[in-house]
Amino acid sequence: MDEALAQLAQRAEAAGLNASAPPQQGEIAGWSLRLSPGKAKRSRCVNALAQGSLPLDELLARCQASFDAAGLPLILRLTPFSQPADLDAQLAAKGWPAFDAADVMVLADLQAFAAPAPLPEGQVLLAVDAARYAAAVGALRGSSERAIAAHAERLAASQVPYQGFFLQDAAGQLLACGQIAQEGAITGLYDVFTPPPYRGQGHGQNLCAALLHQAVRQAAQEAYLQVGSDNAVAQRLYRHLGFQFAYRYHYRSPHGIVD
Repeated sequence: MDEALAQLAQRAEAAGLNASAPPQQGEIAGWSLRLSPGKAKRSRCVNALAQGSLPLDELLARCQASFDAAGLPLILRLTPFSQPADLDAQLAAKGWPAFDAADVMVLADLQAFAAPAPLPEGQVLLAVDAARYAAAVGALRGSSERAIAAHAERLAASQVPYQGFFLQDAAGQLLACGQIAQEGAITGLYDVFTPPPYRGQGHGQNLCAALLHQAVRQAAQEAYLQVGSDNAVAQRLYRHLGFQFAYRYHYRSPHGIVD
């Protein structure tokens, strides 16, 4: 990885951590604990941000106690930036399986989206509040009511201002939805979904282009997103928009593979 891409990857990781921070979070010896009951694992996991001053087993035991108290399974998110550097190998040696790999993709220059791309006739981009957005995304994900409420709470309380949008047709039918989480000159695309009946018709691409144009209007210069490593269709869409692979992360848990 060249130096410019490596630096953008680090900025994307920092911005992603800020954008996904829930109200329910804490810290133990340099590790960030996120304890939201939402669907997204990034809001209910441990991020090992520092080497830590405790032996690993003690640190894990303290994390386990916090997750037990919150009624959540302990999950650790492992990235190329996790500390200690061999944490992933140590957890693998303990028999903790890896699951839900995701690729972080980045776009270093948003000038291609400086001019608005016209939407097909009758289609509109509609800004919606956090509760309505969480309900729509939750329905598409099959989330529980508790997870939907937690998602709405996290969006409303986010330190990175929430901006969620629906792409609708003239009859008000939802064609796609997505949000941007913009922090200074970097913006993240999140929760991009197209309802099954409308997939393969270009709605996702139209939505993302409109969101990136919105970000440029707000002085964004670069962008990032997170997509399942096995989601070839979405990755093809994002590459078409100009995004490139930056790094991969995954999760591990002593409880096995966690939904």
